[in-house]
Amino acid sequence: MRITVDQTVALIVDIQEKLFPHMQEQQTFQDNCQKLIQGLIVLDVPFLLTEQYPKGLGLTIEPIKSLLSKTKPLEKISFSCCGDENFNSALNLLRRKNVIIAGIEAHVCVLQTVVDLIEQKYQPVVIEDCISSRTLNDKVIAIQRMRQEGAIISTCESILFELCRQAGTEKFKSISRIVK
Repeated sequence: MRITVDQTVALIVDIQEKLFPHMQEQQTFQDNCQKLIQGLIVLDVPFLLTEQYPKGLGLTIEPIKSLLSKTKPLEKISFSCCGDENFNSALNLLRRKNVIIAGIEAHVCVLQTVVDLIEQKYQPVVIEDCISSRTLNDKVIAIQRMRQEGAIISTCESILFELCRQAGTEKFKSISRIVK
């Protein structure tokens, strides 16, 4: 199944001030998320951004927030993004079947969102190098579960070039500069 720009939305899940410092390989995770977001912006993919209980966990970290300054965060208290009516409404309005997912934590909010998206007939595309958990084992097991449930697992660079589809364009050149 080919993933195309016109059928794709990006979801950035809960990369927040009080959660982020506890994630595995946080600088690599942050760098990859920034590359993914920058590339998806070049490709004109729309974004949804969530924050889990921001009063307690803080806001989206500044490097991510600044890239998504035009995207209003959707506050939630359910672990799954799909447990929030505002999220469901925003997602349904976009009328796109593929949901590229980056964020934290892989084994809680990301996993539960993936399971619910599949149940709602969406195709989650989990970007392995753009999700994290406090422990590597939790991330590994979450990825196995997501794959078993029917999610597509990809990487930042792979999904950007798949969406780009061909070399030689201005978008290709921009994405090449981003991923280097």
